[in-house]
Amino acid sequence: MELIQPGLGLIVWMVIAFGLVLFVLSKYAWKPIMKMLHEREHAIDSALHEADKAREEMKKLKVDNEKLLKEAKEEHDAILAEARKIKDKMIEDARMKASQEAQRVVDSAKERIENEKMAALVDLKNEIARLSIEIAEKVVKAELSEKNKHEELIERLIKEMRNN
Repeated sequence: MELIQPGLGLIVWMVIAFGLVLFVLSKYAWKPIMKMLHEREHAIDSALHEADKAREEMKKLKVDNEKLLKEAKEEHDAILAEARKIKDKMIEDARMKASQEAQRVVDSAKERIENEKMAALVDLKNEIARLSIEIAEKVVKAELSEKNKHEELIERLIKEMRNN
């Protein structure tokens, strides 16, 4: 029963020991412990504040990154559109040049054909003239082989010249 009902002396000595421990703790340990608790509290608050700042900064960075990605995508699309326009223009220019070159070749061929046709006509006329002269020469030789016919032809030609 002594444990259940402590004696008055034990209670006094326990109060004195507790008071002594409380005095020593309050004199030497309480301030440093409280100081460490305040520092710890301040460090935790500071860490939480820094974490909030970091979270806000991360949100800003995320928004900025999304904005930069959007701008980069728009710029990429603009560059691709410009490249397509340049490609289409180059293809169209090449088509036009090819068409012009083909037309020039066709025109040149037509001109060459026309020139060859004219040259062939001139050659044909010259050949006809040469043959006509040969034929006329043979006819005149045959007709003028007789002296009378020869003189009659000369007189007739002179008369025709006088009439003109």
